[in-house]
Amino acid sequence: MSKRPMPTNEDEWKQALSPDEYRVLREKGTEMAFTGQYVHEKADGTYECRACGNPLFDSTAKFDSGTGWPSFDSALPGAVETHSDTSHGMQRTEITCARCGSHLGHVFDDGPTKTGKRYCINSVCLDLEEK
Repeated sequence: MSKRPMPTNEDEWKQALSPDEYRVLREKGTEMAFTGQYVHEKADGTYECRACGNPLFDSTAKFDSGTGWPSFDSALPGAVETHSDTSHGMQRTEITCARCGSHLGHVFDDGPTKTGKRYCINSVCLDLEEK
């Protein structure tokens, strides 16, 4: 997959995405822990936004956080944007795709690698372009 034309309104997004993809990517939902296809994925490649094909994370940044969602210690430069998220009575930092604005997950400052970051991303938001 690679960057492709994007829908211009939410009706088009609903047609382009599955109901579960739409719920997470466009309505800021969350998939259940340990249910996503990329939780234990080890293949080399680039993880892209399922909504628009924007490259987001290199597989070398992926690590097993034990949380039940794919976790990365860094994003590709300019690939994601951060936003304050105070939903559900918590203070978190939301991650969205810099190209299409779709919700991907959250980033936390408790990562075990030298970056100290843990990008906790929903599998349903990703496609893996294997090397």
